[in-house]
Amino acid sequence: MDLRRLRQRCAARLRELDLPVPFDVRAFCEALGARRGRPIRLCPLISPAGPCGLWAVGTQADFIFYEQATSPLHQEHIILHEVSHLLCGHQPTRVSDEEGSRLFFPDLDVEMVNRVLGRAAYSAEEEREAELLATLILERAARGGFTNAGPAAPEVATLLDRLEAALERPAGG
Repeated sequence: MDLRRLRQRCAARLRELDLPVPFDVRAFCEALGARRGRPIRLCPLISPAGPCGLWAVGTQADFIFYEQATSPLHQEHIILHEVSHLLCGHQPTRVSDEEGSRLFFPDLDVEMVNRVLGRAAYSAEEEREAELLATLILERAARGGFTNAGPAAPEVATLLDRLEAALERPAGG
């Protein structure tokens, strides 16, 4: 994977986005849904496997499931990661793994969940792209939506540093 091209693609997508000032992830998703003509519904959940998210495609709306039992900043990042899959044009696929269904909906019938949700089998590059775009959105939001502002808030800078380190680490390392 070419990290430079990945960053260029994400930076180009970021330039196309109108972020609310001050930033509010719910307002951002609402405006994005309105622009696309397809609402984005944010759905908190508590996952027994820990913090994670899911983008599910319904017939009339997109659903972003996110971990409720984590910090607000982490919730925003999870939501933006899933929204970034949508923004990058990644395609979700059907739920076919019983374990995945149980992870997000432990009290629901697996067959019903499989019929209702789309689940992604994203490539490693798609995951990196979604993660990088989510981090860049948070970084820009921390700067008040302006690309020429000063340094990002410490929490966002830490997330960006961790992401960059992970992206530069060789596979299996």
